[in-house]
Amino acid sequence: MARLFLIICLFCSICCFSQQENEKIKWQENQPLVWSDFKGKPVALSPFKANTNAGISFSWSYSSKNGVAKLDYVIESFFYPQSSWKKEIIKKDYLLAHEQVHFDIAELHARKFRKAISEYEIGENIKKDLIALYKKFEQQQKAMQQKFDSDTNHSKIEEEELKWREFVQEELKKYKAYID
Repeated sequence: MARLFLIICLFCSICCFSQQENEKIKWQENQPLVWSDFKGKPVALSPFKANTNAGISFSWSYSSKNGVAKLDYVIESFFYPQSSWKKEIIKKDYLLAHEQVHFDIAELHARKFRKAISEYEIGENIKKDLIALYKKFEQQQKAMQQKFDSDTNHSKIEEEELKWREFVQEELKKYKAYID
């Protein structure tokens, strides 16, 4: 009996750990990040006060019935709490807004990707085409994330920070039709 209890406890702890590792928060317009979302362990030697891990997920399926091709897809942007962290912060609201922009940049590229897929005409190389599109938007997202941090010196240049916040919000509005 004790052995069965031990096995059950071990199984439950593995399941909980696996669930925690895979935890993700889907981007939602009226649900901004809060500091309690940042659950990862801070990188001690990092000069930064916080780190946001966000990205785009993509899945799709293709079928053809009576000669009519159908492409189903899901493109989402996520924040990964276990890979995102914070240290002691003085300007908490200001830095949280900076981290939110990182998440918003992921959502912006998810919307751009949805737009591209909605305009995609199914061809012979569907798998290759879709993988190429995903890579294109993932690379663009990463490049914008880096430019954001570079231009703002990781949030230290407040004037640039405010320009970026406004720019990303305007871009999200431009692609509002492609919100998930």
